[in-house]
Amino acid sequence: MEIRYTTDADTFRRMTSSELRKMFLVEHLFQDGGLNLLYTEVDRAILGGIVPRAKALELKGSKELASETFCERREVGIVNLGAPGVLEVDGQSYEMDSQDCLYIGRGSSSIAFSSLSEEKPAIYYLLSYPAHANYPTTHARKSDAEPVRLGSLETSNERTIYKYIHPGGIQSCQLALGVTELAPGSVWNTMPPHTHERRTEVYLYFDVPEDQAVIHLIGPPQETRHIIMANQQAVISPSWSIHSGAGTTNYKFIWGMGGENQTFDDMDHLEIQGLL
Repeated sequence: MEIRYTTDADTFRRMTSSELRKMFLVEHLFQDGGLNLLYTEVDRAILGGIVPRAKALELKGSKELASETFCERREVGIVNLGAPGVLEVDGQSYEMDSQDCLYIGRGSSSIAFSSLSEEKPAIYYLLSYPAHANYPTTHARKSDAEPVRLGSLETSNERTIYKYIHPGGIQSCQLALGVTELAPGSVWNTMPPHTHERRTEVYLYFDVPEDQAVIHLIGPPQETRHIIMANQQAVISPSWSIHSGAGTTNYKFIWGMGGENQTFDDMDHLEIQGLL
């Protein structure tokens, strides 16, 4: 498990592009046949990338968490980005198609990831936060998610938000998670932007073509920087930072939040002029 420390908003203003990438960008989360975890002190979130091939990969406790099992004091949200696979939690199997979501509650002891095909593996993205209450492990397909349609083609941000883990969907302690899809011809996400002091957010961009990129904006509203991102890369957004981006084509991303509350609309909205 990699341990990642970021920085405060004042120090952020003096950072170079390479320093920004080192602190906030997660570039190599998905390794063929491997299970990789990154722990950030930003609300103690953990990001994971799991790509099982011939054998199942287990999510276990570790010295970094001082726990015998991963979910001893944590909850987890998982989305499959690849081919079909199976997640087994405490002896119960869940078939995971592309963009299926599984919530795993605090107290779950045995978690294993596998692919149905060694040649075409599942690609699991994991986001975890500490939990103080138990909620049941719950599986949701994309058709089960609550869709919210926002934006327009005229402003290049026509998009559909699929909410999986939230108060009106899968119940959790503090984790909220979903997927946003940009319509063809649209490139902007979360613009006009917002911050939310009461929670932090992580974006995982996916279905970005190999020859395309996303320009992600980060930082305090009047002191923004950008990070150029490729497919299946994640970015950590502290509570003081905006989190918005534009791609060279349309794309998808997983958003996940943890903090004081789960109210989706609890945002401090900004007008575009507020970025000047």
